[in-house]
Amino acid sequence: MTRARIRGILALPVLAALGVFLFWGLSGLPPFGHYHGRYGQLISAVAVPERHTTNAVSAIVFDYRGFDTLGEEFILFAAVVGVVLLLRKEEDEDPPRSPVRSEQLRLIGGLFVGVAFLIGLWLVAFGFVTPGGGFQGGVVVAGAILLVFLAAGYRPWVRLANEKALDPMEGLGVGTFVCVGLAALIAREPFLHNLFGPGRSGTLVSGGSMPLLNWATALEVAAANVLLYSEFLEHYVAPLFAREHG
Repeated sequence: MTRARIRGILALPVLAALGVFLFWGLSGLPPFGHYHGRYGQLISAVAVPERHTTNAVSAIVFDYRGFDTLGEEFILFAAVVGVVLLLRKEEDEDPPRSPVRSEQLRLIGGLFVGVAFLIGLWLVAFGFVTPGGGFQGGVVVAGAILLVFLAAGYRPWVRLANEKALDPMEGLGVGTFVCVGLAALIAREPFLHNLFGPGRSGTLVSGGSMPLLNWATALEVAAANVLLYSEFLEHYVAPLFAREHG
């Protein structure tokens, strides 16, 4: 009996025990739709009359706990800066040729890029009306840009995901968040105080100045994710293309 087979046999009872432990934990959860958290119930009761946002989650993220969100912004910013420092090459090299040769794939993929990009913008814009927001929409926008690599190849991706443009965009996103907070301090209000009033509930201008924080977050999240994609593709995928098509 080989060592791999022995390890597989020994792993079975461990996995079974973990599965039992997981289901035991899930059995203690309240039934679906029966939420008993006081904080959530309080936010659901006051978010619309106080902040005029029908999406209570966005009211929490960009108002009630906006300072926490600022910390999350800087965590993402620092993480991406660390990855860039580790992986970015000093010398620019010619990108390898694209392995995508199917015109049908390019056409269909291009259509999906546009659709995904619009969905991302919709998630950001309507983040105070329906489920969505800057974090979710920013990730979808970054995913739409990544589809360019999958549908058209590496060279079009390099032209689109220009690092010289993405670097300041990421900084602009997190910097705008800070500037909105500082503007409130200059106006003798608490940090990240709503400067424009609550706005009109159910519209794109609901939440007052919170949409500024929302769009700043979307810009930072989208740029950060595209930068991560770019660095990993350049470091791990591009050399494979170069060897195959060199």
